[in-house]
Order: sequence, then structure tokens, then C-alpha cells
Amino acid sequence: MVSWILSSFVISRIRIFREEPQSGNFLDLRTTIHNAGELVPALMAAIVLGIATPISAEVIGGVWLVRAAQGAAFIFLVYSLAIHFISNLSINFILKWIGVPIALLYIAGLLGDFTTHLDNISIEIGNIRISLYAVLRTFIFGIVLFWLGRVSNATGQRVIRNREALDAGTREVIAKLFEIGIFVLIFLLLMNVMGIDLTALAVFGGALGVGLGFGLQQIASNFISGIIILLDRSLSIGDYIELEDGRTGTLRELTMRSATLETFDGKDIMVPNERFITTAFTNWTHNNRKQRYSLHFQVAYDTDLEMLFDVISDVVSSHPKVLSGDDLPIEERPDAEIEKFGDSGIDILVEFWMEGIDDGENRVGGDLNLMIWTAMRERGIEIPFPQREIRMLGDTKKD
Repeated sequence: MVSWILSSFVISRIRIFREEPQSGNFLDLRTTIHNAGELVPALMAAIVLGIATPISAEVIGGVWLVRAAQGAAFIFLVYSLAIHFISNLSINFILKWIGVPIALLYIAGLLGDFTTHLDNISIEIGNIRISLYAVLRTFIFGIVLFWLGRVSNATGQRVIRNREALDAGTREVIAKLFEIGIFVLIFLLLMNVMGIDLTALAVFGGALGVGLGFGLQQIASNFISGIIILLDRSLSIGDYIELEDGRTGTLRELTMRSATLETFDGKDIMVPNERFITTAFTNWTHNNRKQRYSLHFQVAYDTDLEMLFDVISDVVSSHPKVLSGDDLPIEERPDAEIEKFGDSGIDILVEFWMEGIDDGENRVGGDLNLMIWTAMRERGIEIPFPQREIRMLGDTKKD
């Protein structure tokens, strides 16, 4: 009765339990909290019955009925979690086939004797004692903790990356620091579950430092390089990167070990973070998405160049992705000019600006070449072939 009254009071007083979220910030998190309202009655019953256990032992001298009710509430809570909230098969198995038997042993008052029996099954190696209870406890809690860490990390990073008030670089820094914090916390909790004194980590840290200096040098270098990249914001998700060896791609993912560049032909390039610190690379779109491109072709020497330049400027300006108009600075408007005088004709240079990269869905260069060729063909403008003048000198015969 008390647990039912308390759960009804909690659900009625907390708005997120009463009303299902429809939109706004942290929608996924708020929806999960709303759905967790189904667990409030079972959780409240387990808590109240836990409080009632020592009271019943003191007043009545018996606790078996309260223990049975508390175990039933715990079993109901476990099944509610497994059915409605957890899709991981390993965690469902642990909840159903390990959590429920533990509840039944608790109801029967045999849980303490059972854990003592498991703890007595042990082996000793020097000063180290390893019991079956410690191994099972570490294994079960390890699975649960790492699952909680992975779920918490995925949820936290999704929430952080959806914060549009922060710029992309800041979101990545916060997301990676959150990821590191989650797994450090999981590691410390697991050490505590294993019964390892955390003060001993000072000695382990010294040994680890020596190991990093030799065997793990590259891993540590990539890890520190990743932190430097995130802090100085030299790279952001969505940047178009050209590496020193000429390979290019859009930065899709940046982890603490490597960056993933996605090319327009469907390939992924995995680049160690250290490379962005120790070698030169070109970031095409980090500070300015506007890019200038050029086209080169040749026309015959008898071409009316003034007419040609007007035609080329109009053709290039007509493309929807080319930046044009009187409101732009003169240096950003489409332009055609003489590049040089060649052996067979006049080399023409065409320059234009556009938003983004001339590749993938923005194949502007190929479109413009076709449009220029069509316009020149309609006006009879010739693209010359290589020409050579050959003189045949005959042999002079002497009589």
C-alpha cells in the first residue's frame, strides 16, 4: 500500500512521467526517462520492502513474508527491464537466468550461504587468492558495466552532437572527453569489483608509463595527437581534406586513434591522428567553403576573342552552382582570359568560384566543359589540332 501510494505520488508530481515528450532538446533521453516510469511501482515496492525487512525482524521476529514480497518485486522489476528496455541478448540472459535465481535464493534466505560456498571454492597462487565467487562476480559485473558504458557513451555522444548551439569542433571535444570519462569510470568500478586496491595503481601507472615509452609509443602518440586536434580545432567533421600523398576525402569520423576520410567513390581512408600533426595536409573547407577552380582549353588564332570571352562568361555564370552576380567582388565573378600563346592556338584560362568541392554531387567542371564546347560549336569557334609545318628537301644529284 505504501509503495503504491508513493509511486502514484512520484508519477503524478514529475511531469516527464505523466506526459510523453513530443519535441525539443534531448528528445531521446526524455523519452527514455518517460518510458522508465513503468518501472517506478516495482522499484518503489522493492525499496519499501527493503526498509520493512529490519522493521519486521525487530517487531515481529520474522522476515520470510517480507523477503518473499521483496523478491517478487525484484523479479517483476527484472522482467520489466528485460522485456521493455534492454535488447542486448547477453544482458537479458544475465537478468533472467542469474538475477531471478539470486532473488529466489534471497527469498529462501540461502543467498548468504550460497555466496559463502562459492567463495570457499578457490585456488591460491603465492599471496593471491582466486575464488569462484570473485571470478563470477567480476565476469557478470564486467559485462553489465561495459554494456552500461557503451549505452551511456552512445546516448551521451548523440545528445552532445545534437546541441546545435555549439560549433562542430566543440561538440567533438566534449564528446571525446565524455567517452574517455565514461570508460575511466567503468575501469575504476571494475577494479573495485575485483577487489583491487586502487592505491596500487600508482605502481601500475609507473610500469604503464615505461610500457608506453617503448611498446605502446605509436598508440600513445595517436591518442595524444587526437586530443591536440580536438583542442586546436584544426579539423572538423565534414571538412574536405587532401593528404600529402594526394588522396582526398571528406572527414566523416574522428576518434582518439584515427580519422576516417570518405571518398566520393565510396572508399574509406583510415588516417592515424599523428599524421595530421607531423605532416602537411590541405583543409579545403575548414574556414571557407567557397573554392576557386579553373578550366583550360585552346582556340584557333583567328578567333574573335572579345566575343569568345563574353560567351564564356555568360555560359559559366548560367550554371546554378557557380557564384555569379554584380553583388560579388570582381575577383569572385566568372572570368575568361588569355593564359598564353601556344604552338597551335591561343590557350584560354577560365576561372570561377563555387560553394563546396568540385567532385561527387558537385561535378561542376564536367558540366561547364560540355556547356562551353556546345556554345563554341554553335558559333563556329574552332579548337585547333596540333599543327606542324614539314618541308621535304629533295636530294641534289650530281651528273
